[in-house]
Amino acid sequence: MRQGLRRTIQGAALLPLVGLLLTGAGTGTAAAEDQAAPGEAGTNFRTATVIDQDESATATASTGDYLYWTFPAGAGQTATAEATVTLPDPAARSGPVTWQLDVYDGLRRRQACTEGQQTVTAAESAASLTLSCTLRPVKAWSEPWADDPLPGAYYLRLTVVELPERDLGLGVSTQVQVTAVESGGARASGGELSEPLIPMARAGSIVDLEADPDAEDSGDDDTAGGVRPVAVSEPESGWMGSWWTDRWVWTAAGGVLGAIAGVAGYVLIRPRHRES
Repeated sequence: MRQGLRRTIQGAALLPLVGLLLTGAGTGTAAAEDQAAPGEAGTNFRTATVIDQDESATATASTGDYLYWTFPAGAGQTATAEATVTLPDPAARSGPVTWQLDVYDGLRRRQACTEGQQTVTAAESAASLTLSCTLRPVKAWSEPWADDPLPGAYYLRLTVVELPERDLGLGVSTQVQVTAVESGGARASGGELSEPLIPMARAGSIVDLEADPDAEDSGDDDTAGGVRPVAVSEPESGWMGSWWTDRWVWTAAGGVLGAIAGVAGYVLIRPRHRES
């Protein structure tokens, strides 16, 4: 009887603990569900919204705004950026509109697109348009005078470049995503950077541009105090690429084929002794 009563008391004492664990698990699940993709975009390089590879980000804006995002890319990767713009109601527009997607590296050098439609014009009746840009493979090292893509942060800039003036300010919604594939050792170079190109962003104070119009330009001085690196995530294969390179496969295959050819050549040309 006493043992049964003791077990009942112990079970009652454990109920709050079990409930707390279940509540914590539920809270963790809810928190994971709340970690939605970014729902806004920056208005310049320094306020660009950080997104990860394979992450979809959305933003609402007015036609004529500049929208900025930043993402990581490591050596050996070929990144492709895609953007979809949902246009205002055709009844509210007065003509065709042209949008453009630009990609810049960590030094704010505009990068060329090897594939995709970087600039797209939509008719007045179109409901949306899609832009894309595939970059050149990122190199681990490059000459200082070259503009090759290097490991680090990259920027997306999405904006309208041509439209009827009366359509400025109409509301639009956008969605962007960046994917990356490994290019392999065929794109390997002879060295690597000591650090990835991750720009520094000023932290702390709010600039009053009306009181000091030159404050925005002076904010680019990374030698001043109160700066921090842009919080982009390192790619899974690392900033300087994976240790694996498919050149090893071709080198080994070439060695095997060379050995086979040598043996075959010896067999063909070796002297043969006639039987006496």
